Amino acid sequence: MPRVPYVPADLAEPRVIVEAVRARRGGTLLNLDRMLLHSPEMAMGWNGYLGAIRTRLQLSPKLRELAMCVVAVLNGADYEFHHHAPEFLKAGGTPAQLEALREPQRASANEALFDATERAALAVAVEMTLAVKVSDASFEALSRALAARELVEFVGTVATYNMVSRFLVALGVEPE
Repeated sequence: MPRVPYVPADLAEPRVIVEAVRARRGGTLLNLDRMLLHSPEMAMGWNGYLGAIRTRLQLSPKLRELAMCVVAVLNGADYEFHHHAPEFLKAGGTPAQLEALREPQRASANEALFDATERAALAVAVEMTLAVKVSDASFEALSRALAARELVEFVGTVATYNMVSRFLVALGVEPE
């Protein structure tokens, strides 16, 4: 049960904001949107920012979705994992990799399933989520694999989805 009731699925106002959110979602409002729309201004900012993270970065979609799944698991955000696990598979992840992501710390050492870049990304995502600080060794391993822009985008994605997961968990947002 959500801790705050969702706004109605057929919400129409404020029109500009609701239409922008619906447009990004293919015409519907997800439960996350229906929670965010209690604060239309926050929903609008979230929609634009998360739209950029999801669709306009140079970071590979597979690394982006890997980060999102790791954060979801570590923070107990079932909603987030429910939505991003299929996206990880669409981005080239395998079912075996997805299953391994349910134990991110172990996955970060799994040379059979993850290449060196993915293992470095896993280590950074785990450290950022659990301890905030990232060790020099983990950061250097990822920086050897990614260009500066991609590195910044990866760290930004992990940070962003920590925010998303904390919002979802604190408010009890349920998967559709």
